[in-house]
Amino acid sequence: MFRELALLDEGSAPYRRQRDAIIERCLPLADHIARRFRGRGEAHEDLVQVARVGLLNAVNRFDVDSANDFLAFAVPTMMGEVRRYFRDHGWSLKVPRRLKELNVRLNSARSELTHQLNRAPTPSELAEFLGMERDEIVEGLVAANAYSTRSTEQETMRTGDGDGLTLLDTIGGPDEGIQRVIDIQTVQPLLAKLPARDRLVLQLRFFDNLTQSQIAERIGVSQMHVSRLLARALATLREQIG
Repeated sequence: MFRELALLDEGSAPYRRQRDAIIERCLPLADHIARRFRGRGEAHEDLVQVARVGLLNAVNRFDVDSANDFLAFAVPTMMGEVRRYFRDHGWSLKVPRRLKELNVRLNSARSELTHQLNRAPTPSELAEFLGMERDEIVEGLVAANAYSTRSTEQETMRTGDGDGLTLLDTIGGPDEGIQRVIDIQTVQPLLAKLPARDRLVLQLRFFDNLTQSQIAERIGVSQMHVSRLLARALATLREQIG
């Protein structure tokens, strides 16, 4: 079919019909390539389209006079197209292109070494296998975590009552007491600098919850004087905090 195509004028109607016939005959192969990459986080329909783009590229670039047959040329072309799609579009978080390309090499090396060693290879073994520095391998392995992320709404476990817990439930939320701790740690050294009577009045009012009249009776002054002491102490704290 390719030899017949080579005899036709490119762009002519017979050329397009012959080219379409070749593509249609090879579509099952493209679909097979797409199925090999299923379950890796991308929609199967998208993978089929990408594999078929690879098939079109293979048909357009195949040299019928080369030593290779078409399948030997088309399969790597389609698989390369799908791998590039994963590299460029399949990452949940943005990472440098070199790390995406390294991830492809790591996956292949890890698979081969696992088969040889009957266990998962260490970063040092991967580095030796790929002829790279161990630090580069570690960087690539860490970057691989950015390929897929988990939704905080994803159910992760069930309670004893059978209720589902999402990832967000296990992470928790803001602690309302944090701001109180911050306030206390901020004010505490400032309180220590106040006169003893001012500190006592603030303690009785805001920690012991006494009224101004009760404070006045406790320390033996008028309620008006307590009011002035409180105002002065609070003004001093505000000025130092500000």
